Amino acid sequence: MEDKRHRPLVYVGPESTVFQALQIMSEADVGALLVMDMGDIVGIFSERDYARRVVLQGRTSAGTHVREIMTSKVVYVKPEQTIDECMALMTEKRIRHLPVLEDGTVIGVLSIGDLVRATITEQQFTIDQLVNYIQGQHHGAVAHE
Repeated sequence: MEDKRHRPLVYVGPESTVFQALQIMSEADVGALLVMDMGDIVGIFSERDYARRVVLQGRTSAGTHVREIMTSKVVYVKPEQTIDECMALMTEKRIRHLPVLEDGTVIGVLSIGDLVRATITEQQFTIDQLVNYIQGQHHGAVAHE
């Protein structure tokens, strides 16, 4: 499986058609795209936007521009924010993707899947440390008998 953590940013311009955006999403195997204009993030386009604002409203993906249906109020985080803070923000705002901005520049996008994987890895590390500690205590106790 491809490591999604270090791949280039995938984005689309606001004048692109929804069909073009869906093609890019499919090729990149992502559920959302940043909408960038002259290097600035102007929105985010997700599968949810497509389902609710194209399909359900009877529009066509070839005849609709991304700017017409994108989410323009983009919620983002900074690199120093914790996994827990990001998860809380996603839960509160009911979103699945968070752009990461540093000094006004997009440096990445976190998905809910990324955060879940990171949480599991963190928890596994803690479990391993506890098991090692317990096993160390147990072996130490046997040595004293």
